[in-house]
Amino acid sequence: MKDVVDLIGRILLATIFLYEGIDSIWYFKKTKALMTSYGINFQQDMLLMASIFLLLLGGTLLLIGYRSRFGAVLILLYWIPLTFIVHSFWNDPPEVRRMESILFMKNMAIAGGLLSVFVNGSGKYSIKTLLANTRVPKRFR
Repeated sequence: MKDVVDLIGRILLATIFLYEGIDSIWYFKKTKALMTSYGINFQQDMLLMASIFLLLLGGTLLLIGYRSRFGAVLILLYWIPLTFIVHSFWNDPPEVRRMESILFMKNMAIAGGLLSVFVNGSGKYSIKTLLANTRVPKRFR
């Protein structure tokens, strides 16, 4: 049962990041405009392309369970700074502070899920386990 829950958790976590990566590609110009509204003006194209790379590679590694710890670290490199920049509720006016604090805590909970994957690995149902348990026929050794 634990292995099935590990798989479901990895799928749910990966879906968030793969969707965000694809969405950032699809709405590249709008995402750059949003970056400007948050005060991120330095090397926008490079930062956005690096973010997309981290999201897609990390999400894919997380999804398939191959080097999922590395994938979790890649996503955390993007997710933690993004959370502190976008959901800085302590700087927001009182009328939006409550909602931004909830979104901040949601992102921190997702980071906790990524840390859980980092600590526990990918589990039984993963490409890593499949590769480890696959035997090479003697004629190819």
